[in-house]
Amino acid sequence: MRGMRPSVTTDRTPENGWLVLRKVAPYLWPRGNTPVRVKVVISVVLLVIAKLTAVATPWFYKAAVDSLSGETAQDAAWFVAVGAIGLTVAYGVARMMEVGFQQLRAAVFSPVEQGALRVIALQTFQHIHKLSLRYHLTRRTGGLSRIIERGVKGVAFLMNVLIFGIAPLIFQLGLVLIILWGAFGWTYMGIVAVTVVAYVVFTLKVTEWRVKIRYEMNKQDTEANQKAVDSLLNFETVKYFNAEGGEARRYDQAMAGYETAAIKTERSLAFLNFGQTFLITSGLIAVMVLAALGVQNGTLTVGDFVMVNAYMIQITMPLNFLGSMYRNIRQSIVDMEDMFYLLEQPAEIVDAPGAQPLKVTGGTVTLDHVEFAYDPARPILHGVDLEVPAGRTLAIVGHSGSGKSTIGRLLFRFYDVTGGRLMIDGQDLRDVTQDSLHAAIGVVPQDTVLFNDTIRYNIGYGRDGATYDEIVEAAKKAKIHDFIMGLPEGYETQVGERGLKLSGGEKQRVGIARTLLKDPPILLLDEATSALDTQTERGILGALKLAGEGRTVITIAHRLSTIADSDEIVVLEAGHVVERGTHEALLQAGGKYAAMWAAQAEDRDAAAA
Repeated sequence: MRGMRPSVTTDRTPENGWLVLRKVAPYLWPRGNTPVRVKVVISVVLLVIAKLTAVATPWFYKAAVDSLSGETAQDAAWFVAVGAIGLTVAYGVARMMEVGFQQLRAAVFSPVEQGALRVIALQTFQHIHKLSLRYHLTRRTGGLSRIIERGVKGVAFLMNVLIFGIAPLIFQLGLVLIILWGAFGWTYMGIVAVTVVAYVVFTLKVTEWRVKIRYEMNKQDTEANQKAVDSLLNFETVKYFNAEGGEARRYDQAMAGYETAAIKTERSLAFLNFGQTFLITSGLIAVMVLAALGVQNGTLTVGDFVMVNAYMIQITMPLNFLGSMYRNIRQSIVDMEDMFYLLEQPAEIVDAPGAQPLKVTGGTVTLDHVEFAYDPARPILHGVDLEVPAGRTLAIVGHSGSGKSTIGRLLFRFYDVTGGRLMIDGQDLRDVTQDSLHAAIGVVPQDTVLFNDTIRYNIGYGRDGATYDEIVEAAKKAKIHDFIMGLPEGYETQVGERGLKLSGGEKQRVGIARTLLKDPPILLLDEATSALDTQTERGILGALKLAGEGRTVITIAHRLSTIADSDEIVVLEAGHVVERGTHEALLQAGGKYAAMWAAQAEDRDAAAA
């Protein structure tokens, strides 16, 4: 027996930062993509040249100052030859070259960065669509969108930092330490080295502490965003129940949690910044005091003093960058964890190895002793046996919770059966590709949800590349063309978010037109008219009857008057088939179906009265 995968859990613990960094690396150095790798190498070379130019700049500064102060050494004849003005110009040129190489590196690397972001964003988007309906029913759209947004931004930051932040910083610090040791001795180098080590240790420790606070702030931010999105998506419901005040309180409570976490984040940042400034300034003062004493003793020139100060500034700036860089790396890793966790979620429904495209020879649908449970402790279907011959219509009725809609979800393979087989033309749905299965089935749901775009786009969604004439023909078959042409903008009319600018009947007709354009051999009508008034329902039924001509049609219905002319009607109760037959035969049998029919007839009579 083929079993159902367990539901995806959302419980997890934060990942190790290095594991997240390893997941980013392949996007920077894509396998088999030589042009991208060449651009990365060129960018690194340009950056090395920029750093070498940067550490050489203070030498020109020193030489210019010594030349102006008359302290040029006798053996430095080239100082005299070039002159103070020439040295000053050389200093300026060196600074411009450093910035120029930095910007050239950014220009070369930009396509690499943006291409990688495009790839990871697309992979995340595609993976979300591959996840099961079970997963999406347990997540909130607002939370997912925020996770993707923050995750991609985190990747964008790391794209630059990993290659052009950490390694160049270490390289530059190493060069400066070597120069200080060679020019001024181990005392200067030792003070700078101790300052750097103390700064790095302090930054790492405090930042790790701040990561936990940032993680909590993100959690509160996601929660507040989820509540806001849920409330806005259900705008009409909020208005119907006069619940604006309650929604505002729920959102304010969520924002209060975010406010508390954000305050902790800002205060911890203030502590980190002050500590970093204290350590850097202490090291700077110590080195500059030594240099000042050297000038007073005559062992150093004024140019040496200026050069030491220039190198200390060179160290201070990247160290400040290191602090913010590491802090942002850790924060970005926190932001990216949810996105990579999302990417790692296994798809519950996957194509079997060697799965073949579905071959629809007629459209016969067979349920062979089908069993299913969303939760193993609560079975839904118990050995259901059904067959819908090609080109025939089957109606499935029953009370709420009987398993009607579950059969529709299994047919579209949102879930896999936990027992038995579900087949189309003798092919087990688990042995065919999902794309071919989805292409063979058209669904008209109870609540047709439209995209916030034009009517033309929403109908054309039924088949990619459909022409305008084909869209119009589908609309005519769905009996909505005249309504569309009566609108000021016709087929270019915007329908609003989720199609809220259209009535229920109009949305259903657009949904039917979309399905007719798809032209599937099998049609699933999942309570497509139960939410409509009687007059609208009559018009929709005519369109649905036309849509079902020549197709295998399975109708899941609560309102029995809509399925009286079906070739066969099946009555489900608690996941069991308790009755089956034509409308007339079931009425004559006087069983469950007849009782349901009589009850609905009383309701219709009472409504008419």
